[in-house]
Amino acid sequence: MRDDVIVIGSGPAGLACAAELIGRGVSAAVLEEGEQIAAAWAGRYDSMRFNTSRLHSALPGAPFPRPWGQFPTRDQYVGYLHEYARQHSVPVHTAVHADRVVRADDQWCVQSSTGPWHARHVIVATGAFNRPRLPGWFTETGFAGRVLHSADYHHAAGFVGRDVVVVGAGSTGMEIAAEVARGGAKSVSLSVRTPPNILLRIMGGTPSDLPVPIFLHLPTAVVDRMLAMMQRWFIGDLSDYGLPAATEGVMAGLKRRGSGTAIVDPEVIEAIRTGLVRIVGEVNGLDGDGVLLVGDQRLRADVVIAATGFDTGLEPLVGHLGVLDGRGLPRDGLGHEVLPGLRFVGYVPRPGITGYVGRLARRAAPEIAAQERRKGAPSPVA
Repeated sequence: MRDDVIVIGSGPAGLACAAELIGRGVSAAVLEEGEQIAAAWAGRYDSMRFNTSRLHSALPGAPFPRPWGQFPTRDQYVGYLHEYARQHSVPVHTAVHADRVVRADDQWCVQSSTGPWHARHVIVATGAFNRPRLPGWFTETGFAGRVLHSADYHHAAGFVGRDVVVVGAGSTGMEIAAEVARGGAKSVSLSVRTPPNILLRIMGGTPSDLPVPIFLHLPTAVVDRMLAMMQRWFIGDLSDYGLPAATEGVMAGLKRRGSGTAIVDPEVIEAIRTGLVRIVGEVNGLDGDGVLLVGDQRLRADVVIAATGFDTGLEPLVGHLGVLDGRGLPRDGLGHEVLPGLRFVGYVPRPGITGYVGRLARRAAPEIAAQERRKGAPSPVA
């Protein structure tokens, strides 16, 4: 199968790239390993909402409907991406697992579960949060209870009357812990290795992410002091509940590792303050009907939910090409060529990534279209 461009991934980055290319007369096909467009988004937990507001999260030229409010839900966003693909006539081929990208003469070949796909250009847009990151203890066989990653958590109904340990104090872990506690779990403990920075989605009546584009251009130390003050005002001191202040500022953490801030609603903080969610230390292993914590503590548990994040999962696909760094991220995730005809879009640590990838697509598409025009131009006559 042959197109000018093969795009791997049908999330916002992949769809935006394909739409921008098609709008410039460049043929593009999108490969999606799931059974539907934006399958990764559709698989997230039922109550998930955006951490960034609609202003920073919509694709260019496709604003979110105002009735959705500031923070769209998972289902709203999946429907939005389906409609975006339809309006831009983006051909998405579902149930196609891209196995490996290889060079074949003067073009690229994407080896897949449905056979080879050939194109002069390949854009990888599977996202930085593509494969669950599993801690070493995740597969220990001595635990009698249930262990699952947050990618497989959907709602609290299956945890009523259970002792639950949620591992990881990012946005997902904190929200799941509070939801399971309110949903009727017997007990809920939240295991924290590194105390996070915590911000509310709305602070002072305004989405907390609105000034981020300005913050990115200010000195890191200045922004961190400002956000630390906001945390004290709106969150308060949680050290008596097992959550001391973070040792690294919001912006410093974002720039260093792309994470470290939990964006939640007040109900999550209330669940911690009222004891519905108990903060405990780092998990060291599983044993029988218990969770072993660092410091020789032990908790009884029926269920362990690992909200331990995601990796890119890019190594099998492109690791042999020498385009990844030590963290498994592409050397450039902003849409520039890392090899002739090969680009990665959306692999950059910043808030509002779902909207930002649209702007990256608008940068990459004209470059590809210009290359295609040059290839199609007639040779000069001597």
